[in-house]
Amino acid sequence: MKKNMEKTARRFKALGDETRLRILALLKDGELCVCDIMAALSLPQSTASRHLAYLRNNGWVNGSRRGKWMYYRLTVDVTFADPGLGEQILDYLSTLEQAQKDQVRLQEYLRTKSKDACSA
Repeated sequence: MKKNMEKTARRFKALGDETRLRILALLKDGELCVCDIMAALSLPQSTASRHLAYLRNNGWVNGSRRGKWMYYRLTVDVTFADPGLGEQILDYLSTLEQAQKDQVRLQEYLRTKSKDACSA
């Protein structure tokens, strides 16, 4: 029982940073390359990667390497006592003004992104 409480506390602690919340809101619509996240949030690679590693270590995202780039997606089952809680949190994040601005910036970037931007 204590282990579940600790795991839940770590998952909630991961939500205690604005940058991580913004990343989660971007990932709600699907997998993104770290370069996409960097562009949408105007973050250096080291900052984006550090936050993504924190989210991955606490069960919010999964990552896979393709060439030199990492691609991230939300964990299919962000488990809490209530299975719908993770989805409710993500739904709420997408209603926030900053998350909506980030989504617009992401879409603008993706429209102009070179096909080989994330290759090699």
